[in-house]
Amino acid sequence: MPDAPYILEMRQITKDFPGVRALDGVTMAVRRGDIHAICGENGAGKSTLMKVLSGVYPSGTYSGAIVYQGEEVHFKGIKSSEHAGIVIIHQELAHIPELTVTENIFLGNEIVGRGLIDWQEERQRTLDLLARVGLEIDPDTQIKTLGVGQQQLVEIAKALSKDVKLLILDEPTSALNEDDSENLLNLMLGLKAKGITCLMISHKLNEIAAVSDAVTVIRDGKTVETYPVEAGQVDEDRIIRSMVGRSIENRYPEHTPTIGETILEVKDWRVEHPTLAGRLVCKDSSFYVRRGEIVGFAGLMGAGRTELARSLFGHSYGQYLSGTVILRGEEVTMSTPAAAIRAGLAYVPEDRKILGLNLLDSIKVTTVAANLKAIVRRGLIDSGMEYEVAEGYRQSMRTKAPSVDVGVATLSGGNQQKVVLSKWMFPDPDVLILDEPTRGIDVGAKFEIYRLIQELSDEGKGVVMISSELPELLGMTHRIYTICEGRITGVVNTADTNQEQLMRMMTTTSSAAR
Repeated sequence: MPDAPYILEMRQITKDFPGVRALDGVTMAVRRGDIHAICGENGAGKSTLMKVLSGVYPSGTYSGAIVYQGEEVHFKGIKSSEHAGIVIIHQELAHIPELTVTENIFLGNEIVGRGLIDWQEERQRTLDLLARVGLEIDPDTQIKTLGVGQQQLVEIAKALSKDVKLLILDEPTSALNEDDSENLLNLMLGLKAKGITCLMISHKLNEIAAVSDAVTVIRDGKTVETYPVEAGQVDEDRIIRSMVGRSIENRYPEHTPTIGETILEVKDWRVEHPTLAGRLVCKDSSFYVRRGEIVGFAGLMGAGRTELARSLFGHSYGQYLSGTVILRGEEVTMSTPAAAIRAGLAYVPEDRKILGLNLLDSIKVTTVAANLKAIVRRGLIDSGMEYEVAEGYRQSMRTKAPSVDVGVATLSGGNQQKVVLSKWMFPDPDVLILDEPTRGIDVGAKFEIYRLIQELSDEGKGVVMISSELPELLGMTHRIYTICEGRITGVVNTADTNQEQLMRMMTTTSSAAR
């Protein structure tokens, strides 16, 4: 039945893990040639459902039926689903950094002639595939030298090399800037025009509204609803209600701050790139944060926001050249992350999986990692206190996990972020730097994290919030600094600005006075 209106039907899909039911009778149908969005809170089961479909969780490890192109299928692994034309692009891209673009695209599917890899043919096909995704790069380029947006396009080129009919994209724009995100969405529309069906998991409702033909909402492992839409006509409030089970009238909690004296002041901070001598990543940056204040940092990708934050946190990025840090009225030297923690500074990194977590550790071990001395008794870790601390944060943060003994690698992105935040709350810092604290997190979990950030500021802490989402900065902060090419170009009171003004300040290299 190749001409059936539905290319895919998933019927009563149920998947269990030890101690938890991840999927509970999920049912949905996807029309041929549509861009079909799948929405839900972190931990709702979206990624698990796609792993069932793509054979990551093979037939026999779940119950229910998958009907693909009119026939029930039983995929035993990724190879069998790819052979059928189903390709998944995971949120964490599966490249090998040291290999070239060509080698990554054909890895595991090499073109062989007379028992040897036909490198010339692979290279030519790579050029053709890159042209299809609009990427003009040398096929012999190592993947590690490309930006995240380019790597995402290479992954789609790899999917096209496998004669894809159904492309699954798991949070495809979560790590991309606005331009790269727009390019990717346009590419999806181009693939749709060529008859390729796309399944897109995303938390970005504006992107879903821009390109989707249908939306399925999953909550707590169950299908809430599926409905067709017209591009640009998605009811975002309806999606939110379905995702979280309640209406969120305001996506940013109401908050009246109590702002006190300056708690952190940075003067003339100057840092050199870690490997490129003479290239400055922080150019005489100066800013301050007061008690009870949430200060935003806005800038385009590569502007230097993360470089500034990491270099402040114990010189953990780049080569420190000069500058002064004054904390609680006294000049401090924080030449290592441990010294920064002792001084009362905490940094929640942008990349939680690489910099924020050890994916081999449990929730319990991770939660106490930044403040072990608080649970040490007679030179040994008190396991009872360790459990008590971790369980307390699991409950207060509403982290979805059966126990604090499970590995952080088993958690959804939003719940991993809650564990990272717990780790840095436990040392009770005076100043928290939060780098993209809600990246890849659903609307409901964002609201919880926003409230947590406000509670921290109400305790008299200073909060620095770095975000690529200007509406988030406008909804959460009290003042906003802008950065361009490593230089702070301006600062405004949040109540007196808008996205257009911020964008102008983010794209100018002239420094403004504080």
